[in-house]
Amino acid sequence: MPILNIVLVEPEIPQNTGNISRTCAATGAHLHIVEPMGFRVDDRNLKRAGLDYWHLLHITYYKNLEDFFARNKGDFYYFTTKGKQVYSDVAYPPDCYLIFGKETAGLPEELLVKHPDNCVRLPMLDDDSARSLNLSNTVAIGAYEVLRQWGFPDLKTQGKLTKY
Repeated sequence: MPILNIVLVEPEIPQNTGNISRTCAATGAHLHIVEPMGFRVDDRNLKRAGLDYWHLLHITYYKNLEDFFARNKGDFYYFTTKGKQVYSDVAYPPDCYLIFGKETAGLPEELLVKHPDNCVRLPMLDDDSARSLNLSNTVAIGAYEVLRQWGFPDLKTQGKLTKY
C-alpha cells in the first residue's frame, strides 16, 4: 500500500498542526514535522484539535530541513502560493511527500527555486488580499487529491446510517 507523507516545515499555530494531525490519523498519512515549531508538542490546543486520534498518528520530528532531506528520499511536492502549476494537474506517485511551509512565510524561496517543476498551488482569486488558504485546509485538500488519485487505499469509502 502506498504511503502518503505530509511534511510541515516550522509550523507556528498549534491548532493548525492539531487539525493536520487529525487528517493524517484519519487517512493513514505519515506526518513529518520539521523544527523549530512555534509551540510545544504538549500544547493543549494542539492536543484538543487532534483529540482522540493521537493513537492513530504516525509522526516523525526533524531538527531542521537538512535533517529531513538527509533521512528521506522520494518524490517531493512543494505546496506554495508561488507555484506555477495547479495541485490537481499532478500525478502523484506512491510514497510521495507533500511539503508545506509555516503559516506566516510559507516555504523558503531558496528551496522553491531549486525545484520549480515540483511547486504546486491551489487556485485562488487574483487579488493580493486573498493571500492564501489556512494551512490545515490546504493540507486536507492536497492529501485528499493524492488519495483520490490512488483510489483511497485502505480507506472506508461508504458509511451507514445509525437510525435507519
